[in-house]
Amino acid sequence: MAEPLRIALAGLGTVGAGVIRLIETNAALIARRAGRPIVITTISARDRSKKRGVDLSPYAWEDDMIVLAERPDVDVVVELVGGSDGPALACARTTIESGKAFVTANKAMIAHHGLELAAKAEAAKVALKFEAAVAGGIPVIKGLREGAAANAFERVYGILNGTCNFILSTMEDTGRDFADVLSEAQVRGYAEADPTFDIEGTDAAHKLSILAAIAFGAQVDFASVDTSGIARLRAADIAQADSLGYVIRLIGVAEPDWADGQCRLFQRVQPHLVPFDHPLAHVDGATNAVVAEGNFSGRLLFQGAGAGDGPTASAVVADLIDIARGEIGAPFSVPVAELEALPPAPSGHRRGRAYIRFIVADRPGVLAEITAAMRDAGVSIESLIQKGRAGQDGEVLVAMVTHEGPESAVTEALRLLDGSPSLAQPPLVMQLLGN
Repeated sequence: MAEPLRIALAGLGTVGAGVIRLIETNAALIARRAGRPIVITTISARDRSKKRGVDLSPYAWEDDMIVLAERPDVDVVVELVGGSDGPALACARTTIESGKAFVTANKAMIAHHGLELAAKAEAAKVALKFEAAVAGGIPVIKGLREGAAANAFERVYGILNGTCNFILSTMEDTGRDFADVLSEAQVRGYAEADPTFDIEGTDAAHKLSILAAIAFGAQVDFASVDTSGIARLRAADIAQADSLGYVIRLIGVAEPDWADGQCRLFQRVQPHLVPFDHPLAHVDGATNAVVAEGNFSGRLLFQGAGAGDGPTASAVVADLIDIARGEIGAPFSVPVAELEALPPAPSGHRRGRAYIRFIVADRPGVLAEITAAMRDAGVSIESLIQKGRAGQDGEVLVAMVTHEGPESAVTEALRLLDGSPSLAQPPLVMQLLGN
């Protein structure tokens, strides 16, 4: 059998420990499938004394990730430290510039610096792989980049954050409010102590920008992802959606937009109402799911565990097996020089149906004020629901679903209502996901 592929592992959290367990447990199977053994030679982490549930004694230790990346007994560096900049980015640059392959689960770094790193990897003729950066153990990047490579993709969308999906599906099952379920998610380890990146949609936006680049041959453009999270959702919104035949899920959507004759790229992360008969409506808990619509393949659904030590380690080691086989390939499907700089697409001309929720003062004339603004903006109301008290101050919840129309009309209606003393808080708008 050929010489082993020698791995340096930077970062020994749950995923790093999972990589060690996987390589040790399935060593013979991995060697057969890779065509040669894959062995860890060197490791690095911030705290050498921390107990991680795996035996680290067989491996050399480096305190400095840069020194680790430059070691002559290393062929590939696996980075599991995280963070878009700092030590992780320095390690990535040094690894590639040293002529070594680089594997990462770091979606923030790829979303912010993926083009730079891909260009360096192409110039050095080494692999840059990041399957584990999107949707944990689901092979969606490989699926788009290889399995469905013959297709022109029309749309890529899905549930990209397990924390938000756990919170929303638990609210749905129990009728509890957001803050209560978030606390449970933190206790159970589904949410970080600071859950901001998850609940505000940033994590999902990182992943969406990477998928969009691969699917549409575009430069990664995280800054152009229109992003909103789930923190403003109430149990009442979940109940209203259910009564209308929908569930609420945080969905990332990316698709080319030819509205003005020029190709633009639409990217948005936002809570959506998903109809009961859509596959994404049945994705519960911390699961992720991605839908890709190819012009010949039709709808493809990738679903599975979006995080966790086992699934993420599985994706990391799958990348290592590809490298052991000599598979390099363009990180974003095509060479960096051929990736298009697609301008962001505005949402105003997009047509769809929307759910709009208002928290209003309980007094005469409020409903007439809202419906007048809708009329003046050209928004056609399909259904309107008014609930009783929504708060201790006698506030009332008013929710409506619009007929299909341009998003700009809803934006104009809300502009007309902006500053109204009748509104206790800004309205919440969610799009209805079409089939």
